[in-house]
Amino acid sequence: MKAISNFFGRIAKFFREVKVEIKKIIWPTWEQIRNNTGVVILCILVIGIAIWILDAIFGFGVKTFLGSGAKQI
Repeated sequence: MKAISNFFGRIAKFFREVKVEIKKIIWPTWEQIRNNTGVVILCILVIGIAIWILDAIFGFGVKTFLGSGAKQI
């Protein structure tokens, strides 16, 4: 019986500690969330465009290297 009460006591202690830690969190404001979201979207666009350009350059290079007689797959 003592093992069961010890088990539930540890679970209760865990949730009390979680509650204390959650109170320490400093949540961002809506303005910070909007700004951070904008930065993430901008980075995604820039990286996507860079990959698209590199893909076009390498694709052109491969087509040039293989010549116009290469079969299309």
